[in-house]
Amino acid sequence: MNFQPQFEPDHRPALISDPALMAADGSLAGRFMAGLGAAPSITPFIGNVTSTPLLLASGGLGLPVLVESGAIGDSYMTAPHSAYVLYARDELDIMEVAGIAQLAADTGLSAIGAALRAMRINRAVHLDNWLLSTSLHGDWRGARLGAMRSVLCEAYPDRFIILRTLDPVTSPDLLEAARADGWSLLPARQVWLTRDMERDWRVRSHVKRDRSALRKSGLSIEDADQLSPADCERIAALYHRLYHGRYSALNPSYTARFVELAARLGVLRFRVARERDGMIMAASGMRIAGNAVTVPMIAYDMDRPQDEALYRIASYLSTEFAHQHGLIHHGSSGAGTFKRNRGAVGVIEYMAVYARHLPRLRRAGLAAFAAFLERTMVPTLQSKGW
Repeated sequence: MNFQPQFEPDHRPALISDPALMAADGSLAGRFMAGLGAAPSITPFIGNVTSTPLLLASGGLGLPVLVESGAIGDSYMTAPHSAYVLYARDELDIMEVAGIAQLAADTGLSAIGAALRAMRINRAVHLDNWLLSTSLHGDWRGARLGAMRSVLCEAYPDRFIILRTLDPVTSPDLLEAARADGWSLLPARQVWLTRDMERDWRVRSHVKRDRSALRKSGLSIEDADQLSPADCERIAALYHRLYHGRYSALNPSYTARFVELAARLGVLRFRVARERDGMIMAASGMRIAGNAVTVPMIAYDMDRPQDEALYRIASYLSTEFAHQHGLIHHGSSGAGTFKRNRGAVGVIEYMAVYARHLPRLRRAGLAAFAAFLERTMVPTLQSKGW
């Protein structure tokens, strides 16, 4: 399928699949999707993603689009079944839940998993998904959302249309635009945001200790405008060991090829902490969009002693950047206590899903699931601080 681009503001949004035409659009999304689409598949960039990358061009705005076949087991970034069921199982293992609690959780997740499989939740098209744990939407506030949704529904009439990572702080207008356009809002996770870095972050005692740890480390901080092939390999390896070795194989399996592409195009901006010989010991791959920065790729050398505080240093790289540039720091999910101690506040993030063009049973299943999450997941996240 290859739709011809139309860039004039008054024209219908255009869906583009040809890498040369995506690159010709000139937008960051166009160049990013073209880079991914030039390979036979996306897996050389992210090993556990099987999406087909496209571009949606609308009135000078280019947004990435990912088309999913419905496969089970891909990364949570593109597979809602993984996000809500498989990743939750992995987290239970990490927390070492056992006994009656484990049985109850397994029974509940099995029922949810069966329901999501029945409604084919993974058979979807993702709009403005940058293949990152948090896809900040920047200055796009929902303009022409209805027209974009209409084009996607027409091109893929058997798939859910999905907008991930919406929250009332970094994307309030887009969140409300999706609600007004008839999208279902599914609570996804609690994320940790610091709105005023000067007031809420800089003065914290934990931050002062982080700054002291960095100073004592002797590491040099670099805003890496360019990364060497060895740097890309190093960052990918450190990231993989942390997120796959310690956490879940459902985290994106980024390769050095992805690191190189994201850094070269500016999809991610890397800050690194190097030893005197140039070896990277900690890194933060930051996504900057609009008035916010998030850190979808964090890495540090786990072989080093814990008292070298490399995790704290890696985290400090992005928070210091947010402070320097007057940005909201989006800390993503997890490590709630660590982030609260550094001034972050928990906010519920939503995944918007459009299903009005689908058969009644799939629509009904989605509505019931959204209501279930709002009733059970939101109060649990807020009370537990997860």
